[in-house]
Amino acid sequence: MSETILPELPQELWRAGKLELAHGVQQFLQVIRVATAGLGQYLAEIESRGAKDLYGYGSTATWFADVAGLSFGEARPVVNRALALNPTRGLDGTELPAVAPATAAAAAEGAVGNERIQQILDFLASLPLDTSAEDRESAEKTLAELARHAGPRQLAEAEQNILGWLDPDGAEPKEPEPKQPRRELTLERRKDGFWKLNGLLDDEAGARTAAALEAHAAPRPVDEFGQADLRTKPERLGDAWVDLVDLAIACPDQPGTSGYRTLVHVTIGLDELKSGLGTACVDYVGTMTARDARMAACDCLMLPVVLNAAGEPLDVGRLRRFVTPGQRRALNIRDGGCAFPGCHRRPKNCHAHHIHHWADGGPTDLRNLTLLCGFHHRLIHHGDWQVRMAADGLPEFIPPQYLDPLRRTRRNTLHRAAA
Repeated sequence: MSETILPELPQELWRAGKLELAHGVQQFLQVIRVATAGLGQYLAEIESRGAKDLYGYGSTATWFADVAGLSFGEARPVVNRALALNPTRGLDGTELPAVAPATAAAAAEGAVGNERIQQILDFLASLPLDTSAEDRESAEKTLAELARHAGPRQLAEAEQNILGWLDPDGAEPKEPEPKQPRRELTLERRKDGFWKLNGLLDDEAGARTAAALEAHAAPRPVDEFGQADLRTKPERLGDAWVDLVDLAIACPDQPGTSGYRTLVHVTIGLDELKSGLGTACVDYVGTMTARDARMAACDCLMLPVVLNAAGEPLDVGRLRRFVTPGQRRALNIRDGGCAFPGCHRRPKNCHAHHIHHWADGGPTDLRNLTLLCGFHHRLIHHGDWQVRMAADGLPEFIPPQYLDPLRRTRRNTLHRAAA
């Protein structure tokens, strides 16, 4: 990679003439393009060695997103262009040639930018599968040379001409894809504790839903005491909906419920549990009386989480390696999801991680456990991030030095903010 010298800015830019301004823009544009090409070579080398082995990340794009302060969606096209323009190596060490070497040469000289590079790569990806390697190479060289001086429209016209030469008959007509059914559903909890359900279904789904509801919404027959079903039609449909939900949850193949008819988490203080007075928290969002909690347990699986006077769930010592169901529920309440800074993953998507490894003498109790999603769990084990338990009993994370030279501790505030 040739050395690129940054142009000097005039001390008083407002005095510069129009030719000097234009020349400065062209110089800086070339510097940006050359620097981008050099960045691509580094990213391709990281891809060849493996971002997981180097830094503990599952992909080069994920690592680059963290280093550059980008979202994954912003980092991915940068890495993809880098891999298309530069040779890489496979797992067995075999060199994999670049997809567009002529375009890469023009990029390294600062002659083309990301927009024209992506236009050429998109065209190469659209070529028929039976296009020979020689034709692909010839087309890429032609477009790369043209892109040095042409704009997007000229390049698009050249691509159409090349495609007409390579595939004069065009693609075979395809049957139209069936339309995606339009189905929408919103569920929100109101301030009064009720939940509001709104939906929009296509004709087929609506007919199936109506048939299922009607089957469960039939009025109850008059009982032996002559008492008729006094529910209104909307009330019967509401009860029918609950029946259908219970049936679905009771299915053994239903994810997340293991076939339990209903699963309710009830968080209650020790004093309230003993006296039967006061309120309890249902599934971390609603409230119910202690007496109602006892009643709910008659028809569902109620999982009590008992708190001491300090508001902390009870710990379990080092007798067990695996986290008990009670500890897992306590972790869900404390961390609210993946504890890694900035992660939105909910508790059901997380693992319980031993901060001080169990094999090294770390106990299986709450002060040595934290919730991590699969990605951040691997990152802590194989990367340069570190986690520790702070004095207030909450986990905090120390970033690697290449992300923060001062290695200042960080926490995930998203779950607590939501609570």
